[in-house]
Amino acid sequence: MSTVTMEVDRELVDLLHHVGRPEDKLKEYLVLEMYRRREISSGKAAELLGMARFEFVRYASRVGIPFFDLDQQELRDEIKAARRQG
Repeated sequence: MSTVTMEVDRELVDLLHHVGRPEDKLKEYLVLEMYRRREISSGKAAELLGMARFEFVRYASRVGIPFFDLDQQELRDEIKAARRQG
């Protein structure tokens, strides 16, 4: 694992302390934003946050990031996966 050091305003650190460990929340926010921008898949996001994929998808949906915002290839992959399970 790599480490990145950055300066963050004290006010932001104080706000982050109210919702958990600042480094954990920053990681969560970064992963969620990368997922929202389609820079990483839901599977990769789940892996990075130590969650099962479905758990991550439900969590992302609760914070306003829809799962069914898929491009055509992703939709085909999801349909194939669903058919294999059904």
